Amino acid sequence: MKAIWNNTVIAESDDTIVIEGNHYFPPSALKEEFFKETDHHTACPWKGTANYYSLEVDGKTNENAAWYYPEVSELARDLKGKVAFWKGVEVVK
Repeated sequence: MKAIWNNTVIAESDDTIVIEGNHYFPPSALKEEFFKETDHHTACPWKGTANYYSLEVDGKTNENAAWYYPEVSELARDLKGKVAFWKGVEVVK
């Protein structure tokens, strides 16, 4: 699977997990130069608190377009640290 934003592959992996329609990529799949940690957080009742990254590609920024769970509940243990996308990021084979 590839995550693409602004015509650039920002993550790529054969080892994603699909939960609630979102592909979660392992941290090693990220092209780190495009990711910037933000102060944004959201909470999911069964997964935990999500942290966010903004994407920066070719001078453009997509605020809080990727999220991950640094700590998870027992129900979501397979998601710990894995990253998912939204806000116009295309995930394709």
